[in-house]
Amino acid sequence: MELLTNPDTWVALFTLTILEIVLGIDNIIFISILAAKLPESQQAKARNVGLGLALVMRILLLLSISWVIGLTGTLFEVLGMDVSGRDIILIGGGLFLLGKATYEIHEKLEGEEPTGGPGKATATFAGIIVQIGILDMVFSLDSVITAVGMADEIAVMVAAVMIAIGGMLASAGAIAGFVNNHPTVKMLALGFLLLIGMSLVAEGFDAKIEKAYIYFAMGFSVFVEVLNLRVKARKKVKSKPVELRPTFVKEPEASGAVGNLVKK
Repeated sequence: MELLTNPDTWVALFTLTILEIVLGIDNIIFISILAAKLPESQQAKARNVGLGLALVMRILLLLSISWVIGLTGTLFEVLGMDVSGRDIILIGGGLFLLGKATYEIHEKLEGEEPTGGPGKATATFAGIIVQIGILDMVFSLDSVITAVGMADEIAVMVAAVMIAIGGMLASAGAIAGFVNNHPTVKMLALGFLLLIGMSLVAEGFDAKIEKAYIYFAMGFSVFVEVLNLRVKARKKVKSKPVELRPTFVKEPEASGAVGNLVKK
């Protein structure tokens, strides 16, 4: 009860929830891109299972804080550089993101765009879930380490993660539909994943890149893309052909002697 009446608890919960949502946006975008390879009837299920896995992984990692903190300890040295378990996971996850995003970009530009229509699956449900699980593991570790640095109470961390994942579950369908219906937005999202993958690899090699720079670049790109979409929408409205409807004009009745003659 004392925890609930402490104002610092609510401030930490609000701040951490916002941060978890920001960190989870790239996660849900990539989940949406992967799920789009499945038949339409399975896409929502894949997104929900993927976000459910993310929730379970983050809660389990939070409940094993001592193990997570132990991942930052030095395992061995390479060329005078300390290598920890966290470094290995970040480098491996970053390389996975770089490889997967590059493959998706190549498939979109050089190959035929995969469709998720009935009977046109380009991947199995299990295969997609495995890829989502690998992705969740990488992002969950980063998310949990951030949470540990911002809050002291496990209950606050778990509550923030649950609220953030709940919000992502509620908006997953809308985000997926928007990304899949706009090819330029999908390409921009894949570019973000390349950027995030590069930052994870750099962080694994102790080359720290401030996340503020990354989020500024992503935010500016989104702003430019929003302007492009608005311009495109206006062009569509202007170029839409105007439908001409025939109008019938009633002829005036003849008057006087001519009118009587016509009537006869």
